[in-house]
Formats: sequence, C-alpha cells, structure tokens
Amino acid sequence: MNSSNNVERQPKTVNADSTTFSLIVNGEQHTLTLDNRTTLLDALREHLHLTGSKKGCDLGQCGACTVSVNGVRINSCLSLAVMHDGDEISTIEGLAEAEQLDPMQQAFVDHDGFQCGYCTPGQICSAKAVLDEIKAGLPSHVTQDLNAPIDISDAEIRERMSGNLCRCGAYANILKAIHQVAEARS
Repeated sequence: MNSSNNVERQPKTVNADSTTFSLIVNGEQHTLTLDNRTTLLDALREHLHLTGSKKGCDLGQCGACTVSVNGVRINSCLSLAVMHDGDEISTIEGLAEAEQLDPMQQAFVDHDGFQCGYCTPGQICSAKAVLDEIKAGLPSHVTQDLNAPIDISDAEIRERMSGNLCRCGAYANILKAIHQVAEARS
C-alpha cells in the first residue's frame, strides 16, 4: 500500500518477462519498465544511474548495497525491483541537503570512517537505520533489558552493523561516527 495516498497499486505486467511499476527514490517518482528479474540494486544503479549503492557480493552478505525502503533498511541486491511498486526508497544520494552533508555523512568524514570508500554508502545508510531502530525501541540479539530504553553501547551498535562489512577494517572509526551522531541526537 502506498502510504502517501493510501491507494493500493498493482504493477502492470507488460509481457511475461517485464513489468511497469513506479518507485519513489529520494523523493522523486520514477516509472520503470524492467525485466521481472531485475534487482532493486540494478534498477537503482543501471536504470536510475544512482551508483552510490554498491554491488559488493551480490549475495546479501556484505551490506554495500544497503538502502532504506519505507524506512526499513534492506540489502537491495536481494530484492526484486518490481516488488517495490509505490515504495519510498532512500539511497546515499538522497541524504545530503544541497551542499550540507547529513550528520552521519559528516561524522564518517570527522572520524575517518572509510578508507577505500566502497562500503561507505551502505555503512552510512545502515548506521542511520541503526539509530532509528534504537530510537523506535526495536531490540537486537544483544539488547540487555527489553523493558528499558536501549543503551547505545558498542556491543549494540556492532551487533546491528554486523551485516555491513568493511574490507579495509575501519570499524573502530565507524563506531565513533555512529556514537557522534547518537550523542548529538540526545
């Protein structure tokens, strides 16, 4: 269901192999006719030319392709684009406001939370979602007390970010960046 106008939408099958559907990406609506097997990642990169989300492993194991769909982070390489008709998708390209970096982007710069930069867009999208999940009170496997506000501990952040790999090993700096944003929010 499209939350913006509460109208149920159905993608239109063009033929047995392709479908026409719409996505709202970074606030802009796009209508696409794509092969039904096209992943959301490939739709974003190859058809909408939003190349910030990376194809790392193409198996959902590295997190380089992390985007937000209707406020929930997903590995876009594991999801078919046609499944997201009417969905609101946020990518790394949609975070900054004009010349002003998103606070998480700035924190990654401040703490050198990247080295080669390949995983950085997925790391940043995931890190933003981690803080939103904690704010919403969604527990993780290491949440100590399910009846108390979730402590933004190193263990909590590491558990929630465990699906995002950094081959350069910038984890300590990524952790500092996430803490910087968490502290600024409180």
